[in-house]
Amino acid sequence: MGDMIAAFPVRAQFRCAVALILALTIVVAAGAPALAVPPSAAAFNSNDTILKWINGYRHRPDPDRLPAVVRALSAMQAFKAAESSGPYVGFIAGVLGTNASRADDLIAKMLVIDPSDHWVLVRAIAYSGLPNWRELLATFVDRMATRRAMIDKYLDGKLPRLEQIDFKTDKPGMLDKIKSTLHLDKDRKKAVALEPSPELIDVLWGYYLATGSYVPIERVIKLLPLANDKDNVDSLTTGSAAKFTLASNAVRDADLLAMLKWGAKNQPKDVKVVLDDVIETAETVDTVHMRQESLAAIEELKTKGPNSKRELSGWGQIGQGALSMGCIAAAATGQIELGIPCVIGGAAYTAGLQYMTH
Repeated sequence: MGDMIAAFPVRAQFRCAVALILALTIVVAAGAPALAVPPSAAAFNSNDTILKWINGYRHRPDPDRLPAVVRALSAMQAFKAAESSGPYVGFIAGVLGTNASRADDLIAKMLVIDPSDHWVLVRAIAYSGLPNWRELLATFVDRMATRRAMIDKYLDGKLPRLEQIDFKTDKPGMLDKIKSTLHLDKDRKKAVALEPSPELIDVLWGYYLATGSYVPIERVIKLLPLANDKDNVDSLTTGSAAKFTLASNAVRDADLLAMLKWGAKNQPKDVKVVLDDVIETAETVDTVHMRQESLAAIEELKTKGPNSKRELSGWGQIGQGALSMGCIAAAATGQIELGIPCVIGGAAYTAGLQYMTH
């Protein structure tokens, strides 16, 4: 589906995403209130029912029902695409992380899902934040044999956990921008870290739904400066997703809005500026304007290219001998490939919103 959406123009992607957001929000809002009596395990026979239960979980935790929900989601093939499974991974991780004494029992009851879906459990355990996450993976590795390689990479520290997010707080200098624009830094060894993405934002929202805690919200907040990145379309997209989901959810979640106001008190300037905009947007219910601003910024980056490329276009004095293969000329004439992803149509703009019912 991602490839199909990416083929549409940005505005068409945006309209499709908004329609999907509204549909999901209406589906959830049409159900019972979050504090209503939860359905029995046997009632988890539709996506709507599961979403309503997930939405109300943070108000009325009931970890005993998690295995039934996971089995139902697996039967519905909800874990088939990793890029759209972020909310579920985050939710499972959050439930496990807040039920340390029962985590092994919950995991054992979830193992009966299709073995091809065991990757969800492996990632949720690694993302749970439990102090014994390594022991849990080692305990269940034989029962998740098809994911042994994935488990080994987590145990060896070759795959990042949820607390290893690269928030990209270091601002690149001109030399860094040149290397990035000309693709000269590909061989630079990077530390193991989670790259910011709409999928990551979905994971964080899932964790929030399971816990109602500030920790995942704080991590989304720390991604907000990316909304002002004029050099990287992926970063700009992710930052816009962080802004939009925080504002849209805070419109309907008073506890979340209170968290944002509390969190704004001690933020660095680059974070606070964007967070204040999020809070104002939530209080005035002006998310339409925020969507328009995000779309305009992304379209400008698509049309004009990154700031670093524009800066390089005036560097004729460097001479092509300074860098091999005429890279400066390629940058100046716009020949460097600039891909544009689904933008507002990313999973974060749907899953991050679908839980709201009040």
